[in-house]
Parts: sequence; structure tokens; C-alpha cells
Amino acid sequence: MPAPESYGRQKMGAKIIMRFVRSQHTVEAAGGLMKIGEVARRSGVGVEALRFYEKSGLLDARARTEAGYRLYDESALERLNFIRRAQTLGFTLTEIRQIIADSRAGQSPCAEVREVVRRRLAELDERMREMRRYRDQLAATLAAWDATGEAEGHVCGLIEATEPAPRPAVEGSLKGRRRR
Repeated sequence: MPAPESYGRQKMGAKIIMRFVRSQHTVEAAGGLMKIGEVARRSGVGVEALRFYEKSGLLDARARTEAGYRLYDESALERLNFIRRAQTLGFTLTEIRQIIADSRAGQSPCAEVREVVRRRLAELDERMREMRRYRDQLAATLAAWDATGEAEGHVCGLIEATEPAPRPAVEGSLKGRRRR
């Protein structure tokens, strides 16, 4: 006969196993639908992000259990993969939401997607030109400082004697875009 404390651990272990088996049967009985935790695990996207995506109209929960748990099918994983790829390409969540809405409405969003990327490329090209100008200014400043050597000042005479060069912000620059 097992010791009372050993019996309690066995009983606890059996409960955990039964709970796991029941949750697996629930998913199987639901036609391959997955709870949010399973989608998070398989996609690498956090549970809170999944809830946010659902509230934002980026992701659809197919159903809910009697207990209110969200259930997702394989298309949720495909959608999350699409969202991740679009974000990698620089699309904001607002833009991704519009692309998805166009697709749901039966319209091909590809022409608009190309235009967005075309604009992004132009912004990036301008930003790179701006960065090159800034780099050249910094290199010239460093060369002047190297020629000067040490400079007296309150903190650092090199900086104090330098006239600030204006760095115009590029309208619609990548730096100013908010990612959602």
C-alpha cells in the first residue's frame, strides 16, 4: 500500500494527465480547432498580441467554447504568417488591416501593396541620401577636430566651437512612422 503522501502525488498527477487528455479531446472534437495558447505556441505570437489582432480585425476566432475560450483553425496560423511577412516588409498594422479588408471584400490588394512599397522605397532612398549628407558632415567635423587637437571650453571646446548643421527631417520619413 502506498504511503499517504505518495498517494496524494499520484492522484494529483492523474488529475493533470486527465485535464490534458480532456483538453486534447476538446480540440479534436472541435474539428481541429485550437485554443489561443496553442496558436500562440505554434505561431510564436504572444497571447496578448493574438487578442489585440482579433480586436483589431486582423485575425478571426472561428468559434468559442462553452467556457468562452477562443478557437482558431489552421487559417489563423496562415494569417499570422501573412502578418509577420507584411511587417517584415515594413507594412504597419493599419496597412495590413486594409489589405486584409480589401481581400475579404473580394478585391485584389496587390496594386495598392505595390504602391505602398514604391512610396517606401522613395522614402528610404531620401533617408539614405540624408544619412549620406549627415555622414559627410560628421566626417568633415571630425577631420577639423583632428586638425585642432585639444580645445579649451566649459565641457568640451570641440563641441562648443562647432556650429550645428541643420538636419532637415524627411517628410514621411521611416523614422517618423508609427508601427502598429
